[in-house]
Amino acid sequence: MTEKRFIPVAAPVFAGNEKKYVMDCLETTWISSKGKYVTQFEESFAAFCGVKHAMLCSSGTTALHLGLLALGVGPGDEVILPTLTFVSTANAVMYCGATPVFVDSLPDTWNLDPAQLAAKITPRTKAIIVVHLYGLPCDMDAVQAIADAHHVPVLEDAAEAHGAVYQGQRAGALGKVGMFSFYGNKTITTGEGGMVTTGEDDLAEQVRLLRGQGQDPNRRYWFPVIGYNYRLTNIQAAIGLAQLEQADFHLGARRDVYRWYREELAGVDELVWQTVADGIEPTYWMVSVVLGDNVQMERDAVMAALRERGIETRPLFYPIHTLPPYHDPARHGSLPVAERLAARGINLPTWAGLTRDDVRYISQSLLACIR
Repeated sequence: MTEKRFIPVAAPVFAGNEKKYVMDCLETTWISSKGKYVTQFEESFAAFCGVKHAMLCSSGTTALHLGLLALGVGPGDEVILPTLTFVSTANAVMYCGATPVFVDSLPDTWNLDPAQLAAKITPRTKAIIVVHLYGLPCDMDAVQAIADAHHVPVLEDAAEAHGAVYQGQRAGALGKVGMFSFYGNKTITTGEGGMVTTGEDDLAEQVRLLRGQGQDPNRRYWFPVIGYNYRLTNIQAAIGLAQLEQADFHLGARRDVYRWYREELAGVDELVWQTVADGIEPTYWMVSVVLGDNVQMERDAVMAALRERGIETRPLFYPIHTLPPYHDPARHGSLPVAERLAARGINLPTWAGLTRDDVRYISQSLLACIR
């Protein structure tokens, strides 16, 4: 009996020194949040992004929280962010006691619509978070121009955008603070983990202070502020360093997967893709498509049919303003572009271990479902 084919939507690929470095941690007993791999990973990731500072932490969500705290976001403040993103972007704002203010998406890139940004800014606006959705950098020039005019800092939620490039600069170096995730499905992974990047010494110092329970770095067991236990272990950092050493492989493999999808699905007018503008190099964290109006089958039915063929997919994120903790129509109103994208969008399998044959099978299966 032939085993049924199964293609996961994502899976980590360990093609370098991961096992060697982890074994070194075990053999030397450096397994907690101190050790050479923490330092090496931070320094290497800073160089990778082209920033002065990179600080490891326990997840992408804690990276978001630390970035906001370092900028002084707190109760009574507002933080503007796109509604079409993973919920952690808004949750981190709430952790600070601040209020998230949601912006609709552009229909072509699916990222935050800068044209709607200025109208959302109030005297209470403390920060703007942009999200490079599915690895595609947003229009930073337009966002930064509006932010500068109102003297509001811009933070990058680059959780999905390791290695993405905007006008010659990598994600993580485009705003005042950048935040990354190293969850198991990310381009570079540590299992769980995150990183905060910045070019400013004072912000880096504040992040380091807050992630380690607020302990004074020069006075053991002296805590001048209330901090958090947001550190990452040396073992996880060892995995991350090994992954980063293979960044060209991981980024190149995802570019190949995206190219294969576009070739296999060329001329298929039932599918809408994210638009990539000149000067932008996405990281292709997730190859995603939106079903066009000429597809009669509902999105969830398409996903179910693909699952029957052994293909795992994911829906696009639910717009955060539609989720129960944030649902407030009187406050947020309708954000129709994000709502439509979310209702019709599908994440296709995207990871470095996929073959051309895998992508061909997925593409043929998708066409069979929608036509």
